[in-house]
Amino acid sequence: MAKRYGSTFSPEDNATTTTSSAPTDKRPFDGKRPTHVGARSNLLFFAAIPLAWKAFQAGPMTMAGYLAALGCLVGAGFLTREGLKAQEAYEARKVSRRPAFPRKIFGSLLTGLGLGLVGWFGWGVAETVIFAVLGTILHSLAFGLDPLKNKGMDGIDTFQQDRVARVVDEAEGHLEIMHQAMLRTRDREAQRRLDQFITTARTMCRTVEEDPRDLTAARKYLGVYLLGARDATTKFVDLWERSRDAEARSSWFALLDDLEANFAARTDKLLIDNKTDLDIEIDVLRERLSREGIR
Repeated sequence: MAKRYGSTFSPEDNATTTTSSAPTDKRPFDGKRPTHVGARSNLLFFAAIPLAWKAFQAGPMTMAGYLAALGCLVGAGFLTREGLKAQEAYEARKVSRRPAFPRKIFGSLLTGLGLGLVGWFGWGVAETVIFAVLGTILHSLAFGLDPLKNKGMDGIDTFQQDRVARVVDEAEGHLEIMHQAMLRTRDREAQRRLDQFITTARTMCRTVEEDPRDLTAARKYLGVYLLGARDATTKFVDLWERSRDAEARSSWFALLDDLEANFAARTDKLLIDNKTDLDIEIDVLRERLSREGIR
């Protein structure tokens, strides 16, 4: 019978020996979704490279036109990639503002402008119009448009939502620093454990975004506690790179276990309070309907 290989340094074995108290009911991809930022957006950069070759084989005016077209297409690639990242952040949240700058739309316009310059300097007026229109339309069809309206913000106090947004953005910054620092360790089990905690922390962020009234109860967790976790993680990574201290690794895992348990408990409490508020509103509405003789 086949037997699964395991050793001292296998990730699964480390998980059982070092982090026995870590939650085991979560899978690596829980809370994650496929990214839109991939090969398609990166190909935009490579598609513009032939223009550089053509530019240095032409006269001065044509060369300048081709280089301007190259700049437009590369700029469109950057805008498109950033627009896809902004769209992912928008889609990941139930309550979100539309992007302030429509990057993908401007990427489509830059693509049309770049291809129009190619048509102007390489062919003629008719080709300029055809290339510009087709480039803009095809880019928009390939990558879509930016979100053009706010999501889930009907009836929400915008001032309170702005306060929540600042706190959540700060929390996301702490989580991103922790994630980037942990990549330096090349410790798959530690990275997996940190990703688990990040998922739990982001669940609290989404809960607060959906009901800004929860900000007061969660602010210490998303601010002070995450700041402490960030500092502890970066110090652990620095120490691990220098000495591979197993005791420090165990202490960091234990800290993460405690933090995750507290974050999960607080998030559950927020959800229970929200349900209690809803039940009270339903009971009040039923009482009013009953007094008015409506069933």
